Amino acid sequence: MERYICEVTRDSRKENLAQAWREAHAQKLAGDAPLPSESSASSPAVRAVMRANRRRDTGPEMALRKELYRRGLRYRVDARPLAELRRTADIVFTTDRVAVFVDGCFWHGCPSHHRPAMKNSEFWNNKIDANRDRDRDTSTKLREAGWTVIRVWEHDRPGEAAEHIQAAIRSRRRSARS
Repeated sequence: MERYICEVTRDSRKENLAQAWREAHAQKLAGDAPLPSESSASSPAVRAVMRANRRRDTGPEMALRKELYRRGLRYRVDARPLAELRRTADIVFTTDRVAVFVDGCFWHGCPSHHRPAMKNSEFWNNKIDANRDRDRDTSTKLREAGWTVIRVWEHDRPGEAAEHIQAAIRSRRRSARS
């Protein structure tokens, strides 16, 4: 249903939309939906950001995969390196036994870029600590099973990360021939 809210008089579409939304909120025609009881988000805006974070095919993953593919490397995406371990790697070279994880700065606690949450900080600190513990455990189990584990931060340059991965694959292949 369309409804006239106000006349917009700004110079750009962005400013006109902002003015129209302010008026819609003032007239109680628009508002934030309440948070569901099961949500751990501190606000509807935080919940929207959390829901927009994808588990796979993120921008940094896609950039790295594109670079690896350009270099002639073929891989599996979002796969379990070990069938018995219920954890997936972002990029898996099954024949060479190399597992690559592209870790997000917030979710995995990057030492350079992670900024602790201000709201609900105890929950988020525990969540990030648990993610780090699981990352360490996953890396340990894969290494014990003979895998090379490479962790890349989302802010790492795809070309540099791809070079590191390619070098690891070359090394594994040389070792296999020996």
